[in-house]
Amino acid sequence: MLTLLRRHGPTVFGLLLLVGAVYVVQKEFRTLSMSDIRAAVAAVPARALWLAAGWTVLAYAVLTIYDRLGSVYAGKPVSYSRTSLASFCAYTLAHNLGVAAVSGAAIRYRFYAAWGLTPVEIAKVIAFTSLTFGLGGMALGGAVLLLEPEILPWFGDNAPRWVMSGLGLLLFGVVGAYLILSRVLPHFTVFGHKIDLPGFRMALLQTTLAVVDVAVTTMIFYVLLPEADGLTFVRFLGIYLAAYSAGLAANVPGGLGVFDTVILLGLQPYVPAPQVVGALFLFRLYYYIVPLFIAGLLFAGFELSQRRHVLERVRTEARVADSLEVPALSALTAIMGVALLFFGALPSRGTWLAERAGEWVALAGHFAASIIGSLLLVMAYGMLRRLRIARIAGIVLLLLGALVMAMKGEPWWMVGLFLVPAGLLMGLRSAFYRNARLTAEPLTAGTVISLAASLGCALLLASVARQGGLTDDPWWEVPFSSNAPDSLRFAVVVGVVLLLGAVFRLLRPSRLAPTVYDEATRQRLAGLGACSPEQADGAVFADAGAGFAFRKLQGVWIGLGDPAGGDEAARIAVIWHFRDLCERNGVRHAFWQVGPDLLRVYEDSGLAAVPLADGTYLACQAESDPQWLLEEMQRDQGAIASG
Repeated sequence: MLTLLRRHGPTVFGLLLLVGAVYVVQKEFRTLSMSDIRAAVAAVPARALWLAAGWTVLAYAVLTIYDRLGSVYAGKPVSYSRTSLASFCAYTLAHNLGVAAVSGAAIRYRFYAAWGLTPVEIAKVIAFTSLTFGLGGMALGGAVLLLEPEILPWFGDNAPRWVMSGLGLLLFGVVGAYLILSRVLPHFTVFGHKIDLPGFRMALLQTTLAVVDVAVTTMIFYVLLPEADGLTFVRFLGIYLAAYSAGLAANVPGGLGVFDTVILLGLQPYVPAPQVVGALFLFRLYYYIVPLFIAGLLFAGFELSQRRHVLERVRTEARVADSLEVPALSALTAIMGVALLFFGALPSRGTWLAERAGEWVALAGHFAASIIGSLLLVMAYGMLRRLRIARIAGIVLLLLGALVMAMKGEPWWMVGLFLVPAGLLMGLRSAFYRNARLTAEPLTAGTVISLAASLGCALLLASVARQGGLTDDPWWEVPFSSNAPDSLRFAVVVGVVLLLGAVFRLLRPSRLAPTVYDEATRQRLAGLGACSPEQADGAVFADAGAGFAFRKLQGVWIGLGDPAGGDEAARIAVIWHFRDLCERNGVRHAFWQVGPDLLRVYEDSGLAAVPLADGTYLACQAESDPQWLLEEMQRDQGAIASG
């Protein structure tokens, strides 16, 4: 039970927050029109736009200092120009793509490993930057809870003031305890791991810097809002912190939907909804979208500069999917799904396409849009796992989303927003190389039932979408609609739940059980050209023939050498299969004595490369102790060498 909670608890909690956000925001959007939002954006003064731009530059400038101090704390100072590059790219990409897609840690590994830092030193930089941001949030959050607790949406009206003040004092206590420990305790040990504290002056600088960072970022949004009676900066700071915390907890790209919902609720007494939505759009443009394009170009330039010495292998490199491509497209697909859930609530405008469609125009109603948007969120999850079937289904759903927007009479550029990720997915076929159980394994009773349920529910919901009186309601409101009979409301609930559950089940990656390591397995590996030691704990093979042996250590299963046999796609696939196998068994994965050719794939799967004396690499996760793994594997060196 505890294992299930650790693995799936955060995801379920995030989905619940997102569902709640969708329900609240779509109700707010019912009373809006695109013209109201455009008018609100156009009404923002030029002075406010320039101020927001200045605050944005200052916010990212403050963030760059995090990494500089982090490298000093790690004992391997890196120049400010380099840490600025790493910090800007890491924070921008993590802000936009979400923690589950691409974390700032993965980006920092790419940079700092190229600059000579070891995984342990990089882990210290990451820990320092993460803690710094948390200190600022706790310090300012404590101040808001003590000074203006009533400003927080829902909690301010329903929780006693003494409870809010107690939470504020608790947050202050955590920050104060950190400062005191940094003054009196140089290091301590937790679960066998030695943790070095940065010292009092560094800790004080951390806290001050983090407070400034959060305050400056809040100012970007604050200056974009119109003047409103009672909306002081301190009050808006409380709303912003609550919104940002909810977005982080939901673990969706950019806190999309959840962040916006809390902002809408918190500003409801002060600012009209169209002006809030306009300010939200501009804030995301300044703090998320524009920096994302800049960071993407900078990161691409860095990656190219690191590959100048291997230009002769451009074709090989091109076939190995970059770690950002798939997560970025997955995040973009999820954003399009959320956009359908929200913008589908806007009234239809009535166009020539709608007139020609006749009764089928009902398919462009909010009911159908909410179904397609929900399915896109499920497909985004499948894309993260690099499933071929999720890519194909995602393309189809994105095209349907574009059709829905066109039939509702939305502007051409909004229709184009759905066509862009669909086109990119069409051109990235090689990046999705994993089979689902549906396509890679014999049909089981569970798979047949899931297929039948998906088809039956899709037909049922399509027929419901064509019924008048329900097309303007999202699917989750139909059960509460007085316009629908009880039987129809029950059918919609059962249909949607079964559809999403069945599709999610069909997106499971194909299973791969480890092969018992015996003489026959050893001979098979030798025939493939893989490492085949006298002793191993198992082997993993792909359908196309690639495979490798592995050893089981305490908490870590470690592959012995690169996969061999089959084509490149098979070798890549078997690495991911091994990662899934380790996850299901509750252990970390690693690889011993691998070459440079597949390092990008190991990094994509969450590993960092540590050079070994013989010119090969140890690929392991950040939380693993590389020195311990080295010592353990050196004890087995004789057995490995015999292969």
